Amino acid sequence: MRRVAGRVPGQALLETTGRRSGLPRRTPVGGRIEGGTFWMVSNHGPNAGYVKNIARNPHVRIQVRGRWYTGEAHVLPEDDARRRLRTLPRLNSAIVRLLGTELTTIRIDLEAQRPQPKQGSSHDAPLH
Repeated sequence: MRRVAGRVPGQALLETTGRRSGLPRRTPVGGRIEGGTFWMVSNHGPNAGYVKNIARNPHVRIQVRGRWYTGEAHVLPEDDARRRLRTLPRLNSAIVRLLGTELTTIRIDLEAQRPQPKQGSSHDAPLH
């Protein structure tokens, strides 16, 4: 799933920094870019490993349709996550609603940037 997640419409690959190891951690997620922001909903909220990583270090990368973006992630427990899911890709949103235990909105403010090289390039260094 990780190999295709950042290339399939409605799917993305989130890269956080491990809170204990300091190593890059990649997680397939669903969401959408709106303007300069990537929106997603975590189905396990603060219990998800990547949400714990964000709490420790909010600087992340996200791969959407094969392109990497850098940004700063914000956990938004006050946002209406069920309502937010109605604005995101339908298939992923249905799965999150079905399996989710503690829905929590995540907003990633994307940095204004030049396009980053596609995965596999020598410039595809992980975020530290």
